[in-house]
Amino acid sequence: MTDQTQIQAISELPPVRQVGRSLWADARRKVLRDRSAVACLIVIAIYILLAAGAIVYEALAPKLESWLSYDEMADYGRANLPPSRENPLGTDWAGRQVWIKTILGAKVSMTVAFLANIIAVPLGLALGVLAGYFGRRTDAVIVWLYSTLASIPGIILLIAIKFAFQNVRVIGLDLSGIHGVYVALGVISWIGTCRLVRAETMKVRELDFVVAAHATGRGDLAIIWHHILPNIAHIGIISFSLGFVGAISAEVILSYLGLGVGVGTSSWGTMINSARMDLLAGRWWELSSAVGAMFLLVLALNIFGDALRDALDPRLRNI
Repeated sequence: MTDQTQIQAISELPPVRQVGRSLWADARRKVLRDRSAVACLIVIAIYILLAAGAIVYEALAPKLESWLSYDEMADYGRANLPPSRENPLGTDWAGRQVWIKTILGAKVSMTVAFLANIIAVPLGLALGVLAGYFGRRTDAVIVWLYSTLASIPGIILLIAIKFAFQNVRVIGLDLSGIHGVYVALGVISWIGTCRLVRAETMKVRELDFVVAAHATGRGDLAIIWHHILPNIAHIGIISFSLGFVGAISAEVILSYLGLGVGVGTSSWGTMINSARMDLLAGRWWELSSAVGAMFLLVLALNIFGDALRDALDPRLRNI
C-alpha cells in the first residue's frame, strides 16, 4: 500500500469525537480525588445518618416500651457516672446516657442548619439575581436592605428576632420554640449569598451569550432562568454547605442562652449549659462530648466546603 493510499484510507475514517467533561462532572472528579474531602464527606454522612436515626427514635419511642422513652430514661442512682464499658460517654446528673443526648443533639443541629439554609440560600439567590440583573432602583433597595442588616452584629440581631417571636404562632407553628430558630437564622443568613450572587450576576449579564439572548428578543425572566441561574448555581451550593457551620454554631449559642430548643429537648447547647459547672466537680464527659461532636462536624463541613468551592469555581477548572 502506497503512502497516498494510506493517507486516503486514514482520511476516510470517521472523525474521533472528543467528549469533554461538564463543570459538574469535573467538580465531582476533583472532589473524589481529594482524600481529605472524601473523608469529611463520610463524616458528614455519618452525622446525617445519626440525625435520621434520632428522628426515627423520637418518633417510635412513645410507641415502644417505656424504657426506650427519653423522658423515662432518668435513673438518679446512676447519676454522674464517668465513661466506662457500660456507659461509653458517661451519664448526666439524672443518670441519662450522654451518648444518646449527643446523638439527639446532632439531630437538632443538623435539622436547624438544613432548614435555615433552605430559607436563606434561595432568598439570597433570588435577591442577588434581581439586584445584579436589573440594577438601578432594584439594586439600590436590595443593597440598602442587606447593608442595614449587616451593620447589626449577627448574634444581637438573631437574639432580637428570637425575642420578637415570643408567643407568636404562624400557620400553626410556634415561633417561640425551635421553629423560630429556623426562621430567625434563615432571615439573617442570606446576606453573604446575596452579595456574592449580585456581583457574579453583574458580571454574567455582560457576557456575549446574554447579550445575544437580549438581541433575539428573549424576556428577562427567560434569560435569568436559562442563562443567569445555571452560571451562578455553584454559589448557592457552596453557600449551602458553608452555611451549615454558622447555623450550627448559632443554634448552640441560642440553646445555651435558653432561646433555642424547648425545655427538655436535648441539644449540644443545652448540654453545654447544663454541664458548665460540672468541670468544677471534675465531671468533664458531658461537656467534652457536646464540644467534641460539634468540633468534628464543623471541621468536616469547613474542609468539605473549601474543597467544594475549589471544585465548582470555573476560574480554577484548568488548574
